[in-house]
Formats: sequence, C-alpha cells, structure tokens
Amino acid sequence: MADKSSVTRMDSTYMKNYDAHMERHAKKKKRLVRRIMLFCLLIAIVAGSMAVYHFQQRSLHAEKVEEYKQLQTEMDTLVKEEKNLKEEIELLNNEDYVLQIARSNYFFSKDGEIIFKMPNEDPSY
Repeated sequence: MADKSSVTRMDSTYMKNYDAHMERHAKKKKRLVRRIMLFCLLIAIVAGSMAVYHFQQRSLHAEKVEEYKQLQTEMDTLVKEEKNLKEEIELLNNEDYVLQIARSNYFFSKDGEIIFKMPNEDPSY
C-alpha cells in the first residue's frame, strides 16, 4: 500500500475550485461556531443576570415579609393599648370610679370616715 503523502496533487481548475470551496466552507463553519459561541455567551449573561436579580428580589421580599410581621405585631399591641386606654377613658368619665381612685391613692375620705393606709397595698384600679 502506498503512503498518502506520496500521492501528488493535480494542478487543475477543478482542484483549485474545490480548494476554494473547502476554504469557504471552513470559514463559514468557523463563523457559525463563533456566532453560536457568542449567542451562548449572551444567553449565559442574560440567564446569570436574571438569576442574580431573582435572588435579590427573593431576599428583598423576605426582608419585607419580616418587616411586615414585625409591624403587624406592633400594630396589634398598639390596638390593645388603644382599647385599654379607651376603657380607661370610659372609667374616668364615671364619677364613682374617680372618687374611688382619689380615696385610695390620695387619702380623700367621706364625711366622718377614717382612712388607714396598709403597707404594700396595690391600687384598686
């Protein structure tokens, strides 16, 4: 069997056209590979930026949910406090309640009444 390197190449127009065709084909293939690689790189950059944006949004959403829960608990305590204060206002509008507080805390008495203060006694209101 003969070596391929020992075969001489024909110098004809057909071979020149064939070589030119093969060279154009190789250049087209090279450009196609470059375009595909550029397209893949572009897709990777877009997908990466979308992933980063998604995770930033998830962390921001988690922070906002946590802040919402905190504000919700604060609002609940403020609503309870408001309810207690409204009850206190209603009680303070009652004259008997105000007199009871005045008698227990400020030693006001009814006519002919003697007040004895007991130690460690909590106010009655």
